Amino acid sequence: MKVTQEKLPASQIGLEIEVPSEKSKQAYEQVIKQFAREINIPGFRKGKVPRQVLLQRLGQTRLKATALENLINESLQKALEQEKIQAIGSFELSTEFEELLAKFDPEQTLTFTAKVDVQPEVKMGQYIGLHLQAEEAKYDEARVDEVLAKYRSDKATLIPVEGRPAQLGDMALVDFSGRFAEAAEGETPAEIPGGGAEDFQVELSENQFVPGFIEGMIGMNPGETREVSVQFPDEYSSEELAGKPAVFTITLKELKEKELPELDDDFAQEVSEFETLAELRESLETRFKADQENQTSANKEKAISAALVQLIDVEIPETMVDREIDYLLNQQAVQLKNYGIDINQLFTEENMGPMRERSRPEAVDRLKQSLALAEVAKLESLSVEPEEVVEEVAKVRRQFPKGNFDPLKLMDFVAEDLLKQKTLKWLEEKATIELVPEGSLTPAAEESEESDAEVFGEEAATSVEVEVVSEE
Repeated sequence: MKVTQEKLPASQIGLEIEVPSEKSKQAYEQVIKQFAREINIPGFRKGKVPRQVLLQRLGQTRLKATALENLINESLQKALEQEKIQAIGSFELSTEFEELLAKFDPEQTLTFTAKVDVQPEVKMGQYIGLHLQAEEAKYDEARVDEVLAKYRSDKATLIPVEGRPAQLGDMALVDFSGRFAEAAEGETPAEIPGGGAEDFQVELSENQFVPGFIEGMIGMNPGETREVSVQFPDEYSSEELAGKPAVFTITLKELKEKELPELDDDFAQEVSEFETLAELRESLETRFKADQENQTSANKEKAISAALVQLIDVEIPETMVDREIDYLLNQQAVQLKNYGIDINQLFTEENMGPMRERSRPEAVDRLKQSLALAEVAKLESLSVEPEEVVEEVAKVRRQFPKGNFDPLKLMDFVAEDLLKQKTLKWLEEKATIELVPEGSLTPAAEESEESDAEVFGEEAATSVEVEVVSEE
């Protein structure tokens, strides 16, 4: 079998394959024998159908199409083995199958061309001695007190309020409904979809719900109904509500205040495994300092990875891009499903095209980073020892004892990740990284974005409608 290679753009190789006439005839005869063994035709025993009857019943076009398809698949596989080509994904015929079928003669030599994606060739710029900046995460002592305050709040006893109106820190049981503040002339303002609830318990604290909602409840007495005007933020996640003024009708049904437990050793024993409050504080300080160090390290790795994207020269085949997009969308689907969101409403046929296009830049950057790190590891002869892989696999299995892992895939994944981390560490040692204050490298667009948690409160981070703003 004669094979001619041609290097194509986008990490593809073109193949012109010439299949001898005897191979074509052999493939055609095998198809006829296969159909003769399997087809049922009245009046003939299975496997004893005469050739001419078979041709009349099935038609020569169908037989030739099956033979041609088998021949192409088999010839391509042998061509890749013969030329020692490591293809990625499936092949793509350069000529339409119908056109090949029209010209196909089992008695003649078959010549066809196809394209296959291959592992891309990587060229790296100067990656040694990089001068970079990374944000330095700072340890905030106040975080310990904030966590302890949260623990106390969670363990608080709720006591009915008497003789005073609602104030910040109270727990309120309310009925509420929302409507848009504006409407077309002559029309009644429409209700906000999902913007109401009954017997809803909410803590009267800042950063809960839409700005203005909690503030409007301050001073209310049990049994009182009040209309509160609010303004949805311009960057609100729902386009239907973003920037819109609204009015909520709120009825305060019950009001309770929190009686906080004493912050002492007994409290520490109740909320943790520690015997004393001092031990609990020390544990929290250690954890937060470790978090700060890990975040700074992650910021350094992020800076190195971003630099590698600019230094790499590579044509990434579409097969790899498509697979990476699939991975990103699968990860997104898993996260949303864990949040209780019906992904079938989001991942529709209509939405998939735009979603894949939005994921493409991230997919390309991730691939460039991985390819660059792999190339640096190869150029610098970096590797991981089998003992390191075995040890890390054992850690993973201890961390996820119920995990149903494919042993070989897990080994490959761990080995690849360890090599990546070793390569990043090597690049960091060869680089000069200036640590700068947190937020100084954050794009303005990211700084201006408020998450749902900031708009509705911490418990609302997974909300998609007003009615699940802050589920208890």
